[in-house]
Amino acid sequence: MKKLFALMLMFLVAGMVQVMAQEDDDEDVDPPHYGYIQKYEGTKTCLKCHMKEAKDVFHSVHYQWKGETPNTIGLDGKLHGKINDINDFCTNPGTSRLDLVVNSKGKVIADGCGKCHIGFGMKPSDKMSEAQLENIDCLMCHAPGYSRKLVRQENGKLKWVPKDDPELVTIRAKNIRKASAQMCLRCHAGAGGDTNYKRGDLESAHFEADDTIDVHFANDMACTECHTTKNHRIAGRGVDMPDTDLVGVKVACENCHESNPHDSALLNKHAKTVYCTVCHIPDFARVDATDMARDWRKLEQNPKNEKYDEYVELKKHVRPVYTWWNGKTIFQDANKPIQPVNGIVHMAYPDGSINDPNARIYAFKLHTSMLPVLKKSNLLLPVAPDVAFKTGDINKSVIAGALSYRNMKVTQADYKWVKVDRYMGLFHEVLPADKALKCSACHGKKASRFDWKALGYKGDPRKVGGRFSAKKK
Repeated sequence: MKKLFALMLMFLVAGMVQVMAQEDDDEDVDPPHYGYIQKYEGTKTCLKCHMKEAKDVFHSVHYQWKGETPNTIGLDGKLHGKINDINDFCTNPGTSRLDLVVNSKGKVIADGCGKCHIGFGMKPSDKMSEAQLENIDCLMCHAPGYSRKLVRQENGKLKWVPKDDPELVTIRAKNIRKASAQMCLRCHAGAGGDTNYKRGDLESAHFEADDTIDVHFANDMACTECHTTKNHRIAGRGVDMPDTDLVGVKVACENCHESNPHDSALLNKHAKTVYCTVCHIPDFARVDATDMARDWRKLEQNPKNEKYDEYVELKKHVRPVYTWWNGKTIFQDANKPIQPVNGIVHMAYPDGSINDPNARIYAFKLHTSMLPVLKKSNLLLPVAPDVAFKTGDINKSVIAGALSYRNMKVTQADYKWVKVDRYMGLFHEVLPADKALKCSACHGKKASRFDWKALGYKGDPRKVGGRFSAKKK
């Protein structure tokens, strides 16, 4: 009798698990791992079944922070990315990748650029090892509600660990899903230091977007519907990003929409020269202000959190800038002398022109910054943000950045400051047709959106003719 009761109980429990899995197993949700994980003990729990997936992630841009650069000019085909690059936001993640900075009240005011890296804290290595695979934090992308905190361990090393207690983390691990838009936004909407600071077109409103923010997010599209994946490699790259994770796979509006998407033949003719985002993203940073200019020379104390902040110029409802792009980007290699154009160093500049049949006009965020550069070699230097935040001394921050990135000891006399800019493509915050730009925004006496002559036209093409009839002689 006892055996029969135990057998019935076993089938009852199994049936309950099956029902729970079926309830979650709809078109948009994967079955949770209820029956597979008894206790989550870090990534080694995942590796028991997902060794191949971990190896795929290890080689990805999301883990290595660098990758192949087939669509770049100026980088000589090297593996490149934010880990070995200098940028005009936090300058380089290696200088302040992990750092537990607290104020007098014990509140963390800086914990490093590694907070959104999918590793627990170990620096990515080119050589795969068991330790490197166990450093991959699978829950960062696959567990709803998951969050981390930076702690100093007994050996003195810093490491990211789950905020929740082990029992709750185990529940989150059992409940893993394919990466949703909300999980992607957890990192990508907060890049650059705060919400929407970096991209300008990924902000807090995207978590619950309507079509006044983004027509794709309003329709509950997953990021991976456009940024398709294969073996944990994700398609697409920003115009300002050198590395391509899934080489040969292009993310474009035409992947889902017809090449002639409009009822109007005139608008379809425009689409051959003007990319969709020009009309459908008339402005960006509609809710959260975005960082349009940053100056590390200017550090001011924030009395609320006892921290020194760099100067950041924030703007909302920003009008994009427009130029030609053929899919390739001209980069300033951080290991080559700078080449200023009219006194400005182009960190990332879209390649293309009116005479390039492969180029179309795109919408961009144009970000500017001031960065240190060595006087003798004309090589850029990063700053160490954690030093700047703690001390308010930018010279100490530049010295620490030079030592970390170039293994060089410098003094204030060894460097100067240079203005840099970066063109960043706008591909989110797409509005529906009834909210897109009208003809009068670009054409006519009162139109001010385009500088036609700067684009290579003799004037308004409605009067002087289209791109190929307007070639400069």
